[in-house]
Amino acid sequence: MKLLSPIALTSFALASTLGVTAADADNPLTPRRFEVTVTNLTRGQTFTPILVATHLKGLKLFTPGSPASPQLATLAEEGDTRPLADLLRGLPAVKEVAVSSGLTGPGKTTTITLTAGGRFDHISVAAMLIPTNDGFFAINGLEGPMGREPLSLRSPVYDAGSERNDELCASIPGPSFTECGGPGGGAKVGNGEGFVHIHAGIHGIGNFNAAERDWRNPVAEITIKPK
Repeated sequence: MKLLSPIALTSFALASTLGVTAADADNPLTPRRFEVTVTNLTRGQTFTPILVATHLKGLKLFTPGSPASPQLATLAEEGDTRPLADLLRGLPAVKEVAVSSGLTGPGKTTTITLTAGGRFDHISVAAMLIPTNDGFFAINGLEGPMGREPLSLRSPVYDAGSERNDELCASIPGPSFTECGGPGGGAKVGNGEGFVHIHAGIHGIGNFNAAERDWRNPVAEITIKPK
């Protein structure tokens, strides 16, 4: 079910697709809190600020094999969570959206806490990997833990398919990179594959050293703990 396709985003038809009404979203059910902890398992990649959302069953950030929405493409290319966060906050199927501050480097951990409850018991998570052209990790509409036991899982890297992977400093935003002698540029290069798929990694065809920057999936460990 492709709920956040470009067509669905333009028409804002998500609520009718799911049979969700404003009354469903405002149902006064006892709220719950989820603590979402993300650990960077890579050697040479950094996670941009991490977006986490709690929502109803059926909502998906993307469908593998289909085009990424413009909002997801912006997150994957630029590390900018605002367009996707703003979109999600406007949907009645979404309970809460939270975004972490700062970057999560290799071997580091970031924790985000947000509200769930009632039928809003599913979680999605997404962040860009830098340096990549349009690589991101994600949890795509996972049912959260129902009891008190935490739920842990790992994510691969997805490619948004919105940019070709030229691996050039000029194309990739972010902090100072050793290979670039300074921060990346972030210029849009386009001409991607046109659909979301598993990322093929860093191959050293541009400025980045594959031995330092490449990975072997999975890249992120996500633990969801009821509060």
